[in-house]
Amino acid sequence: MKETITREEALELIEEYDCARNHVFHMKAVEAAMRAYARRFGEDEDVWGAVGLVHDFDYDAYPEEHPKVGAEILEEKGYSDEIVNAVLAHGNLGVEPKSKMAKTLRAVDELTGLIVATALVRPTKDIADVKVRSVKKKWKDSSFAAAVDRESIEEAADELGVELWEHVGIVLEAMQGISADIALDGRMAKG
Repeated sequence: MKETITREEALELIEEYDCARNHVFHMKAVEAAMRAYARRFGEDEDVWGAVGLVHDFDYDAYPEEHPKVGAEILEEKGYSDEIVNAVLAHGNLGVEPKSKMAKTLRAVDELTGLIVATALVRPTKDIADVKVRSVKKKWKDSSFAAAVDRESIEEAADELGVELWEHVGIVLEAMQGISADIALDGRMAKG
């Protein structure tokens, strides 16, 4: 059994399953948020980051069966029950997260989407210009990024023991740190 997953293994799965470019940006955003929380909780940053990176690798190939197929593939490859559970539990299939890592993945996944949407409506399309108050303003507008389950984010942050707006700040700062890797560094506003 492999127990842990490396970033290189996660990237190989993303390539093997031909993930869409924007979806890779999402997975990298989740990776950054997971690394930030691993530092906060004193956990293995590399493993948590790799789990964030790999969590949606099956989505483009199996959208109707995601994340069940991804979890099965990871299990077949010999990854730990903790990693398999984290991937499976983030998918709102009624599977409970069994570890702090799994709870964190659930807490950051949807939130990254709301933060990306907030950055993309700014004229600069630069995440560096997004503040927690910007996200808070968009949060209140239920028609903005309507597919984002705000209640789920609130519950997940509470489950982690982190106040909602502190949680938003942690994820936002992590994403700002990799703005070029997720194409939110203002390049989209330039043409």
